[in-house]
Amino acid sequence: MDNLRDLRNIGISAHIDSGKTTLTERVLFYAGKIHKIEDVRGGGDGAKMDHMELEKERGITITSAATTVAWKDHKINIIDTPGHVDFTVEVERSLRVLDGAILVVTAVEGVQSQTLTVDRQMKRYGVPRLVFINKIDRTGANPQKVIETVEQKLGLTAVPLQIPIGLEMNFEGVVDLLSMEAVYFDGEKGETVRRESIPDGLMEVAKQRRQGMLEALSLYSDELMTILLEEEEPPLELVLKIIREATIAQQIAPVLMGTAYKNKGIQPLLDAITNFLPSPLDRDVKARDNLNEQAEVVLKPDDNEPLVAMAFKLVEEPFGQVTYMRIYQGTLKKGEFYYNTRSSKRARVSRILRVHSDEREDIEAAGAGDIVAVMGIDCATGDTFCSEGINYSLESIYAAEPVIDLSITPNKRADYDKLSKALNRFMREDPTFRVHVDHETGETIISGMGELHLEIYVERIRREYKVDCTIGQPKVSYREAPTRETPYSYVHKKQTGGSGQYGKVVGKLIPLEEPFEEPFEFENNVTGGRIPGEYIPAIEKGFRRGLVKGPLAGYEVIGVKMALDDGAYHDVDSSAMAFEICAFDAFRETFRKADPVLLEPIMKVEVECPIEFQGPVSGQVSSKRGIITNTEAREGFVVIYAEVPLSAMFGYSNDLRSLTQGKGTFSMEFYKYQRVPASLQDEIIKKAQEDAKSMAKA
Repeated sequence: MDNLRDLRNIGISAHIDSGKTTLTERVLFYAGKIHKIEDVRGGGDGAKMDHMELEKERGITITSAATTVAWKDHKINIIDTPGHVDFTVEVERSLRVLDGAILVVTAVEGVQSQTLTVDRQMKRYGVPRLVFINKIDRTGANPQKVIETVEQKLGLTAVPLQIPIGLEMNFEGVVDLLSMEAVYFDGEKGETVRRESIPDGLMEVAKQRRQGMLEALSLYSDELMTILLEEEEPPLELVLKIIREATIAQQIAPVLMGTAYKNKGIQPLLDAITNFLPSPLDRDVKARDNLNEQAEVVLKPDDNEPLVAMAFKLVEEPFGQVTYMRIYQGTLKKGEFYYNTRSSKRARVSRILRVHSDEREDIEAAGAGDIVAVMGIDCATGDTFCSEGINYSLESIYAAEPVIDLSITPNKRADYDKLSKALNRFMREDPTFRVHVDHETGETIISGMGELHLEIYVERIRREYKVDCTIGQPKVSYREAPTRETPYSYVHKKQTGGSGQYGKVVGKLIPLEEPFEEPFEFENNVTGGRIPGEYIPAIEKGFRRGLVKGPLAGYEVIGVKMALDDGAYHDVDSSAMAFEICAFDAFRETFRKADPVLLEPIMKVEVECPIEFQGPVSGQVSSKRGIITNTEAREGFVVIYAEVPLSAMFGYSNDLRSLTQGKGTFSMEFYKYQRVPASLQDEIIKKAQEDAKSMAKA
C-alpha cells in the first residue's frame, strides 16, 4: 500500500498538433526510458509512442499508447492520447481509467475546439489536471492571454506556478514562483537543469505574480489566508500541500509552461506530476454491487482485497487479443480465473504484460492502482472483471454516436472472410466504429466519427489484412423525428388455424424537446391490469424495433416518447409476440401522422487561416449553409468558428487548401442534430427512395 503513494496514472490530452506526443517523447527521455529523442515528423524512426506505420507517415496519433516511467522514486503510468476528434473514443476510454491528466495548450492558439472536448471529457470522469502551455518559443506566443482563455472558455481556476524568461525566439527558461528561482535547461537536449537567482529585470514581476498565486491559493486554506494577512512568508511545504489538495479536489488547475520541441520546461512538469496529481489512494472509485440491488460500493486500492478491474482498451494482434486493464482493487495474477460481470463468464489470464508503446515485458502479477495489458481473455471495451464471490460493475465508457456512413465491398469475392474478420476486430476495439448490413441493398455499411476515422480503418484493412476494397461515397447519417403529439389506438388481430394473435395498444406519441438525454423514452401508464404486466416489455421492444428505420427515408428515428395509456388483451390469443407486432405496427402508422421531419448532423467547425483569406473563407462557409458564430484574430491569423451541416463538409480540406494557398487548417466535431430545410428534405427523401428502388432491381 505504501508504494501506491508514489504511483501516478496520467494521460496527456489536447487539441490536434498541440505537441502531446513530442512532450511524451521528452518525458521518456528525461526519465531514462529512451536514449534518443525522435520527432513526430521529420524522418528517423518517428516518435516512440506513435508506433503504427500510419502514425509515422501522417505525423498524427491514432491509438493511445501506454508506457511506464520512473521519476524521483515515483512510478508514472502515462497514456499519450490522439488529438484528432475522429479518435475521441481513445481519449474517452483513457480518461475513464486515469487518476490525473495534463491538458496541453499552445502558447499561440490557446484553447481550441478539441481542447473544449477534452476538457468536457475530463470533467465527465472527474479527472484533476495540470495545464501545460507548450510552444512558448513560437512567434506570437502569449501565455498570459492563454491563461485568460483557459479561465473564460473552460471555466477553470488557472493558477500559474511559473512565468517565462523571454518569449518567442528569446525564450530561455522559466521563473519558478514556488522556490523563487530562475530555471534554465542546459545541454544538447536540455537534460541539465540549472537553477539561478532571478534576473533583475524580472524580479518585480515575479514578486507580483507570486503574490497573486498565493492569494488565489489562500481561498482554499484558512491557514494560508492568516499567514498572508499577517504579512508573513508561508512555508513551501504548506503551499505545495494546498496546491495538491486543491488540484485533486478540481478546484484549481496549476499552470506550467515550456517548449517540448526545444527541450525546455519538461523536468518541472514531471516534478508537478509527482507533487500535485493524485495517486490511486487519493481517488474515490465507486462500483455497483449487482448482488445487492446496484448498491454503491467504494473500492479500496488494496492488494489484499478481492480483485476489481476494468478492461478499457482492446487490441487484436497476430497472436491474440491484448486487453489493457486498470486494476482498482486487489491483485491480478497470471494463470488465475476471473469473472466477467457483463457476460457472466469466467476467463483465465494467460499472460500479464508491462507495456512500453509496442514493447512488452512479462510480469507475474499486478496490484491495485496499476495499468497493465493482459492476454488470454475474451471481452468487450468497458467490461468489469472480479474475483470469484463478488459481482461488481464499474461505470462504462461513454461512446459518441457515429455521424458518417460509407459502403465497403471487397474487390475479390474470396476476400469477404478477411474483410468481416477485420470489421469485427475494429468494432470490438472501437465502440464509435459501427458496421451493419443494409437489408434492402445488401451493402455492408461502416459508420464512424468523420472522414479521417473511416479513411484510417480502410487503409488498415488494406495494409493489415491485404484486402483491396471499393468504397462508396460518404453518406450523412440523417435522423427522422416527429414534430407533433399524436394519439394512437391500434389493434393487431390475426386468425390462423388454432390460436390466433391479438393485442391492442392505446396511447400518445410525444416529440421530445432538444437536448434530450436518450433518443427514445417509453412511459407505461397502464393500470388495473388492462394489459398484463408480462406483455409490457414486449410492447416496448416493438416500439424500439420501429426506431431502426423510419418510414420517411429509412433513417433511424430519434426524439420520441411513446406513452402507453391503455389497451386490451385476449385470454387465449394474446402473447408477447402478438403485442410486439402490435406495438411495431402502431409505431409505424402513428409516426407517419406525427408530421415527421428529417434531422441532419451539424458540425462545430474551427477554421484557421492567414488574415488576408478571411473574406473568401467566411464567404465559402456561409455558402455551405454555415452559421459563423465567432471570429478571433491572432498574430496575422484569423480563427473562424462556425456551425455547418456535415453534408456540406465533404472534401472541405481540398476547398480550403485551394482558397488559402495551402495555409489554412480546420477541425470539426459533431455538435447537434437540426431540422433539414424543407426544400432539401424532399430532395433527400426522393434520392433515398430512388436508391432503394435501384438496389431492389439489382
